[in-house]
Amino acid sequence: MGLPETLYARSGELNIAYQVVGEGPLDVVFVPGVISHLDLQWALPGARLFFERLASFSRLILFDKRGAGLSDPVAGPAPLEQRMDDLRAVMDAAGSKRAAIIGLSEGAPLAILFSASYPERVSALALCGAFICGNLDADDNPGGEHFVQTAKLVDEAMRDWGSGRMMRLFAPSAEGSLLHQGMASFERAAASPRMARAFYDMNVETDVRDILPTVSVPTLVVHREHEIMDIEQARYAASHIPGAKLVVLPGEDHIPFFGDVDRYVGEIESFLRSPITEQPPERVLTTVLFTDIVASTERASELGDRRWRELLEEHYRTVRELLAHFRGREVTTTGDGFLACFDGPARAIRCAQTLIERLERADIPIRVGIHTGECEAIGDDLAGIAVHIGARIAAMGASGELLVSSTVKDLVVGSGISFQSHGEHVLKGIPDPWTVYRVLGDEDTDRAASTPIADDRKITARDRALLAAVRRAPALTRRLAGRSA
Repeated sequence: MGLPETLYARSGELNIAYQVVGEGPLDVVFVPGVISHLDLQWALPGARLFFERLASFSRLILFDKRGAGLSDPVAGPAPLEQRMDDLRAVMDAAGSKRAAIIGLSEGAPLAILFSASYPERVSALALCGAFICGNLDADDNPGGEHFVQTAKLVDEAMRDWGSGRMMRLFAPSAEGSLLHQGMASFERAAASPRMARAFYDMNVETDVRDILPTVSVPTLVVHREHEIMDIEQARYAASHIPGAKLVVLPGEDHIPFFGDVDRYVGEIESFLRSPITEQPPERVLTTVLFTDIVASTERASELGDRRWRELLEEHYRTVRELLAHFRGREVTTTGDGFLACFDGPARAIRCAQTLIERLERADIPIRVGIHTGECEAIGDDLAGIAVHIGARIAAMGASGELLVSSTVKDLVVGSGISFQSHGEHVLKGIPDPWTVYRVLGDEDTDRAASTPIADDRKITARDRALLAAVRRAPALTRRLAGRSA
């Protein structure tokens, strides 16, 4: 098979590179790990075998994340919801209405969030060498001390980016100086040192544990027993995603392109080709935003009916204008407040920040609360415990204050939004205590993550020759595929 055609999907101002391989009846989207390069990965024997096996029974859609590979370079990594926009843009451009999503390593949190947010577009989910909590400060990180040690090894390897040291950490069975040189070239082409470091820094703050129970699509978790990513991360994911199946394979390679590739792909193929009962999604992951005019009864009494009605109309007009701008949806209004929903928490925060500022200038002080959780859609209305949590958090705020749940904070890593702890609270009618955060401001890295910049990735003619030599090594190809030469 020759090199697939590379196409581009438009996501906002950015171009996201993608390829479509195979003509099978099932659409499969592969979400890569920290780095990828659509063209050069086909020069790696194990990657070619892995993708060709997937494409033998599916219509396989591959893409490079913004800032990596052939996609537009950016100043910094984007938060998960912007990367969800990219994934959705690629599916739309490829004509895929519904697909099985495979998330590898750092791609797993994105695959999980997309599956929980858009279950109508996901037929199944497969997580490969996944991590679901990179927060080194979390006392209950599923990886424990092993994960801390792994982070130190990766941090050290980051200092030698482009040498191939990182790839050797994640694929220790890959032997031979030729392959190591080829992997070093792949590193340099896939991401610049700055972008690779930014991806790593974002990963050690990402935590999607709270949303695992909201995944409703059939899920497979595949993990090699002795790989660098602690197996407890996989066990945690499988035990908290309803009905998920865990498969532990022998081996030490984190990257599935190395080691016994046939068996790895075989587990995914068996899962994806098994009969799947189609059930329309009844509950979806949603970000809810509550607003409330502070001391509205007192203000109405003080201003009189006519002036109060004028203020309310200005309030309604401003809220609806900003909801449209930030892609929110009005669910209901309580007279002096709104319940709205968003498909991403960072957009909800941006909307709330602008809303507080605009209404303050109009002498309409409000408080806002935001939470992300599983909601049940009842017509145009929303129900469920997530709605109650959002309402309780909003009620705790002072004038001009924006409060969010810990789940929201964990999901907006990379957005540049800063927080301050508001303490742990027992919310009325909610069984468990929740940590609440006050939104402080914006470091403006979200805009940087969306802005194309000059590309500083370099790949030389010598690099291409090395990668071509790796591809031509048949004995190495058989060994990487787990076969006897």
